[in-house]
Amino acid sequence: MKTNPNSPQSPPPVLLPYCPDLQEWPKRWMGEEKDIPPGTKLVECFTPFLMHLATSKLSRKTIQRHVDNLWILGGEIIRDLNQDSSLRKVAAEQLIRNTIHEDGGPLVHNASEDEQRSFDSTCRRFHRFLVQLHT
Repeated sequence: MKTNPNSPQSPPPVLLPYCPDLQEWPKRWMGEEKDIPPGTKLVECFTPFLMHLATSKLSRKTIQRHVDNLWILGGEIIRDLNQDSSLRKVAAEQLIRNTIHEDGGPLVHNASEDEQRSFDSTCRRFHRFLVQLHT
């Protein structure tokens, strides 16, 4: 039986308490059908970090906050793809690296100062994770 490489897979069991709908994120982010493949790639890039968080000694509430902020990050990246079609040619990992940095992430549409601060905290943590992963 052939499997569709674009079909979402269930999240690893360790992630189920935090993001049981992980495989649905690309559909929830999409503005158009063509957003699903890059959204799926983003989820693939997020998964190692999500697993790192889920197996860390952080509190359940803190882990959930980071998961929620990653969902926002994915949505912001998909929004960028729809505003600048040339970004569709950029690999998902590079899109992430271009979006987050040691100081945080992009400005979140309609976020309060506290929400932005929380989001930036997640982006900084994710940035450090990616730097350590590739050193």
